[in-house]
Parts: sequence; structure tokens; C-alpha cells
Amino acid sequence: MNFPFYIAKRYLFSKKKHNAINIISGISGCGVALATLAMVCTLSVFNGFQDMVASLFTAFDPQLKVSVSEGKVFDAQDPRVAAVCALPEVEVCTQTLEENAMVQYKDRQAMVVLKGVEDNFEQLTAIDSILYGGGKFQLHDAVVNYGVMGVDLVSTLGCGIAFVDPLRVYLPKRNARVNMANPAASFNRDFLYSPGVVFAVNQQDYDAKYILVPLAFLRQLLDYTHEVSAIELKLKPDANASAVQTHIQQMLGDGFVVQNRYEQQADVFRIMEIEKLISYLFLVFILTIACFNVIGSLSMLILDKKDDVQTLRSLGANDKLISRIFLFEGRLISLFGALAGIVLGLALCFLQQRFGLISLGGGGGTFVVDSYPVSVHAWDVVLVFVTVLAVGFLSVWYPVRYLSKRLL
Repeated sequence: MNFPFYIAKRYLFSKKKHNAINIISGISGCGVALATLAMVCTLSVFNGFQDMVASLFTAFDPQLKVSVSEGKVFDAQDPRVAAVCALPEVEVCTQTLEENAMVQYKDRQAMVVLKGVEDNFEQLTAIDSILYGGGKFQLHDAVVNYGVMGVDLVSTLGCGIAFVDPLRVYLPKRNARVNMANPAASFNRDFLYSPGVVFAVNQQDYDAKYILVPLAFLRQLLDYTHEVSAIELKLKPDANASAVQTHIQQMLGDGFVVQNRYEQQADVFRIMEIEKLISYLFLVFILTIACFNVIGSLSMLILDKKDDVQTLRSLGANDKLISRIFLFEGRLISLFGALAGIVLGLALCFLQQRFGLISLGGGGGTFVVDSYPVSVHAWDVVLVFVTVLAVGFLSVWYPVRYLSKRLL
């Protein structure tokens, strides 16, 4: 066994001359453990929120989305697009078209985003899981076209879930000048009716702006024939999404962009990653402060073991070997603190997942979830363990070398 490590281990667990040193060593280890626990729990809560947001978008956003890198629309009859939809890994392929529009219900108006979708949109996403109301997801029948609105937009227009009066839709005519004498003549107009349901993604950008409409209805308003904004894909369960995304990008070339769900909501997830990083840096700072307790306990231990050090010098030990003994002592405190903190942090995360110990705003259904969501990622646990060891080892290196020379 390494001799300095052996002596350090004996010093860590043996009784000191002064009981205060044992207490301070315990406190320093607890400080490292608590900082480690805080890092594990905080990062896991951020992961939980990220997974929760991703699950909300899953019900609305496609697994893969193909759009053009420049411009708004492209021809859906492009042979390359047809080849993508014919891939064996693709289970559902649907065309979508998005455009800003103005809608009016009685005396209320709102600027919205119309998303024209095909009849197989239900197969593409889990839209049924976010629908509310007494009707069903329906885009059209033999007589009228239906619009499925976000829940906040329903509140803005004051139309209710199952409105009876038609919703008027206005879109400016393409390649036409505004007639100042009769501005209304510069717009294409049509009507939408309610299928008796609304959707709630719990994201303001969707719930307050989007209306799902038939693709043919929106094409007619825009004077389009085969143009689309995107091709949206759902892959088969056994398909490798990352590999398929890369393959489709190679098939289509630089003129197209292929995005997965996270890339479609890049701004949202980037903000969450930045918040997680900032929290991690703050916790590292707290961990560094906690490590000052380790330095204090080591300085007292060095004073307590002066006689032992003299004995070791008499046996031939040099300054480097003696410094290594106390370095190992500080590292052992950091190591046991890290292990204890990770175990306690994982236990607390499990209890939160299982029983929801800490609620959001006292519960009562005000939020999307009643308690803080938690998701433990193995990589985060490894990152916390490495961080604690690195900070603990570095924080005691210079103080031990300095104190060993001055006090011994």
C-alpha cells in the first residue's frame, strides 16, 4: 500500500488529541457532501423540466421536420421530397403550410399563425393527448372547414370552445397592391368553424397564436397549388432518428434543413441549458467555499501531528512525503464527501420522483405538474463527482504545501 495514503487513512479515522479536530473534520466532510447533494438535485431538476417541456412539444412538433434553408415555401412535388417520404424508416409523412393571418370573431380580432395540415396529422403526432372539449379532432367535412385553436387564443377571441358563429380569416392577396379606395378587396377571406375541441401545449407561442386548418383551405387562401412550408415525418419505432436525419440531409442537400424536435425548439432548450450552466457554476462556487472547511481541518491536523511528523523525519521521511500525507488526507475528505453527497442526492431524487415531496406553488393544479419534476442523467452524476474531486483536490494542494513548510 502507498505509505502516505496509509498514514492519511489512519489520521482520517483515528481519534485526535483534541476532540475539536474530529468535529471540524466531520463538519468539513458534511459541507462537501451537502454541496454535492445540491449539485445532483439541482441538475436533476433542470433535466426534469427539460424532459417535461420536450414531452409537451412532442404532442405538437414532428419527430423530423424538413424545410428550406432560404425562403418560406417549396414545391412538395420535388422528386427528392418524394424519395424522402418513400424511405423504409419513415412511418408517416405529411405536408404542412404555415402563414400569418388575421382572424375575427364578432367584434374581436387577433393576429394568428395558420398551420395547414393533412388529414393524417393525427397519426404524425400525439395531438389527441392535448385536446380538450366535447368534440374530436376534425379538419373538414363535406360542407365546411374546421379550425382547431389554442386554448389561449380562444380566450383572446372570446369565442368559447364550440363557437357557433363562423371565424373570419383574412389573408392578403399575393402579388396584389393594396387598394386604398377599398382595402377589403386586397384580402382573400374565408370562414372556419369549430370541431368542438381546442389544444393546450402549455406554451404561449402555440396556445395563443396557432390554429390548425386543412392544408387545402390555406392553399386556396394563399393562391398556392403544391407549395408547402415543411414536410413533417414520423419514423418507425426501431429507426435510428439521428442516422435517418443525417441520411435525409445528404439526400436533400444544402438547400434544405432537417431538424429534430430539439432543434425545432432550439431557443427554448438553449435558454434552459444556459440556466442549468449558470446554476452549475454557482454551485461550484459554493463547493469551493465548502472546501475552505477542509483546509481549516487540515491546518489543525498538521498542528496536532507535529510529534508524529518529527518521528517520521527521524525515520528518513522528507518534506515531499510529509506533504503528500496531508494532501491525501484532504483528498480523502473530498472523496468521502462526494460519495456521500451523490448517494444522498440520488436518494432524494428518487423520493421526489416517487412521492413528489416538494410541490410547485402548493399544488392545486395551478401548474402543468404538481411537484418539481426530476430526471437523473448518468452523465450529470459523473460530472458532479469529477467536479467535486477536482475542486477538492485543487483547493488543498497549495495550502497543504504552504502549511507543511510553515507549521512543521
